Amino acid sequence: MSVARYRMFAAYNAWANRRLYDAVAALPEAEYRADRGAFFKSLEGTLNHIVIADQLWLARFLDAPPPYTELTGIVRDDFASLRALREAEDARIIAYADSLTPADLNRRFSYRTITNPATVEQDLAPALDHFFNHQTHHRGQAHGILTNLGHDAPSLDLVYFQRESGFGGIKRLD
Repeated sequence: MSVARYRMFAAYNAWANRRLYDAVAALPEAEYRADRGAFFKSLEGTLNHIVIADQLWLARFLDAPPPYTELTGIVRDDFASLRALREAEDARIIAYADSLTPADLNRRFSYRTITNPATVEQDLAPALDHFFNHQTHHRGQAHGILTNLGHDAPSLDLVYFQRESGFGGIKRLD
């Protein structure tokens, strides 16, 4: 593992969130809030959960007190303020990834889980893998809701981000 990998994932996360939030911004409020049968019910619930989980994991990585005691809830009940929070959180994630050193990736840390409470200890690199994978998983659910509503859902594929940004060593040859 290299810190460059996590810097790429942090930048990709912000890119994918911008694209997703741009698409959601075009929805009527009723569609944003309606229960669509997703794990966190609506787009509103799904996007709020991603922020909750991101803030919780970042607190764990920084050995800070947990900001939440559950994984569900609405931390911002209007889309504009949720989007502002999302953008601020993405900036924090990028700053955190930029601060990582190779030694940090092997650092062990402990935290208390929320679901089935237990104290867990693990290396940072696998936890970062989960952190970024979790975001992708739930963005995929939000993407599915947009698609099922008949709206244009942006491509969130990592390879498109890599092609646009140059992360991942991709270089166009033609």
